[in-house]
Amino acid sequence: MDKKTFYITTPIYYPSDNLHIGHAYSTVAADCMARFKRMQGFDVYYLTGTDEHGQKLERVARAAGREPIEYIDEIVAGIRKLWDTLLISNTDFIRTTEKRHQEVVQKIFTTVYEKGDIYKSEYEGWYCTPCETYFTARQLDEGKCPDCGREVELLKEESYFFKMGKYAQQLLDHIEAHPDFIKPESRRNEVVNFIRSGLEDLCVSRTTFKWGIPVPFDSSHVVYVWFDALINYISALGYGDPASENAKYWPADVHLMAKDILRFHAIIWPTMLMAADIPLPKKVFAHGWIMLEGGKMSKSKGNVVDPMILVERYGVDAVRYYLLRELSYGQDGAYSEELMISRINSELANDLGNLVSRTVAMILRYFDGEIPPPEGRLQDLDIEVQAMAGHTFTEATLKLEGLDFSGYTQAILRLVSRANKYIDETEPWLLAKDPEQRDRLGTVLYHLVECIRITTTMLLPAMPTLAERLQAQAPLFADPARIGWDQAGRWGLTPPGEQVSKGDALFPRIDIKLWEEQQAGEQPAQAAASGPEAEPAPPEITIDDFAKMDLRVGEVIACEKMPKADKLLISQVKVGEEIRTIVSGIAPWYEPEEMIGKKVVVVANLKPVKLRGVLSQGMILAASSSDEDRWVHVVTIDDDRIQAGDRIK
Repeated sequence: MDKKTFYITTPIYYPSDNLHIGHAYSTVAADCMARFKRMQGFDVYYLTGTDEHGQKLERVARAAGREPIEYIDEIVAGIRKLWDTLLISNTDFIRTTEKRHQEVVQKIFTTVYEKGDIYKSEYEGWYCTPCETYFTARQLDEGKCPDCGREVELLKEESYFFKMGKYAQQLLDHIEAHPDFIKPESRRNEVVNFIRSGLEDLCVSRTTFKWGIPVPFDSSHVVYVWFDALINYISALGYGDPASENAKYWPADVHLMAKDILRFHAIIWPTMLMAADIPLPKKVFAHGWIMLEGGKMSKSKGNVVDPMILVERYGVDAVRYYLLRELSYGQDGAYSEELMISRINSELANDLGNLVSRTVAMILRYFDGEIPPPEGRLQDLDIEVQAMAGHTFTEATLKLEGLDFSGYTQAILRLVSRANKYIDETEPWLLAKDPEQRDRLGTVLYHLVECIRITTTMLLPAMPTLAERLQAQAPLFADPARIGWDQAGRWGLTPPGEQVSKGDALFPRIDIKLWEEQQAGEQPAQAAASGPEAEPAPPEITIDDFAKMDLRVGEVIACEKMPKADKLLISQVKVGEEIRTIVSGIAPWYEPEEMIGKKVVVVANLKPVKLRGVLSQGMILAASSSDEDRWVHVVTIDDDRIQAGDRIK
């Protein structure tokens, strides 16, 4: 039986300069959807490419002293390299300068002309070269382009026009009959209002420049860049070629683009298709912008962020995750590198990364590295975790189907948080001390492994290298390259007995202080430190002395033994947005995994000290019995309403 098809497109990008993370978002989001559909078993066709004609590109190339195609080829090579770096799994890459595209454009132009829906006339209007768009005087915003805010010029020339207004009611009827045709709903309402305000006939040719596809029956004209560019979605499939095997993919399931080009895709493109008697795409989805402090990111403004640099710093999985996580459904999202670091540290390193490292460490310690089988009767907590995993699979599936990428990542994060809480609730380190609880301990660890497997499976559309990197520590998949989406919806697929091993952190924690110093051009400052050998307190203090102490709540997010030191543990402690290294003399009483997740009391302003070559940053408070060799108990905070960084006074 033939697989069901799924066809998704990005906009084709204008190669006037290198692309930024706004373009990367569109392409990563479409790639996430394509990977998801492949995991579901669909025959996926994923198209991206470049829009290479128009007056703007001709001017830019000439200003650089180069021929347009020579100038464009170099930029397109950089775009292809960027998509390779971001692990974009596109099926095809279309360039509008390719012969296969030009032939289809000329064929459709001729078809619509012969139908009587394209005619020659003279046009006078205000033209924005960067947007390649004409505007009437009433459409201008204080005399400037209403879309980009730049200067426009008054042009008068002979042109061919497309009777777009002829299809206004037909398009409105289609939108009403197909509520999902334009998403989100707010964008749908914008388009409907625009159509109802009246559609004018569209200028579809130019004579004032030559860098474009010639009108087939009038070589003095070139096809208007938007009429040309939009046809890429069918020219890539070999439209009109009876020998093409790709006709099965049309109509497209999703055209995905940023909101600023929605009108072209939701009005001009559908009316062109209606005129050519070609079926309309099933859905046009317009996402928001990635916003910087100075407003919308734009190549012309120069306020762009290079995604290549971000991948070099933080890794491809982390950058893709951040992009998908940050833009809420259909809305704009704020970008800052500091915010990206915070997301990576808190959600990937602290939550997901720690879940993996804690689970692997406990299997190594308690079962010699072999994943134990779940034995004995399940308890309520186990059933609750399994139910949470099933609910997460359902929610993540629905969110992806609806192109809510942020909602999809957040649903999975809730399962990760539940698994970390499950560790605190079941206390495996205490179970390990009782031989009669060994089966129970094995069941708990197996449940953690399954949560990791299910989480990893669901994150693969967003983070394509995650399964392979996890496999090096925990072989949970028979073949990391062939994982089906339905495997995330089934509990118990991890085979017991597989051997785990300690590995590098899946997501290394980023030192925010060091990053801030690098941004400021400063030399890295020495971290504050303290520990069991820090300065002793005076035997008696006043209230003023006490007020000098900065006591804070800290959450232990990682912990390990100090090499060659029987009494010392090295903890990574979250205090507010800061991660501190603290060395404590509590190893005789606490295993490292017992400390992880505890909310402790930290002396945050103690004088620095280096302990066995490790800089510590604060002191964790503990109570000791009269005979200190008998028992030490770390002071902890059990109220969930108290957060890391809160002041103790």
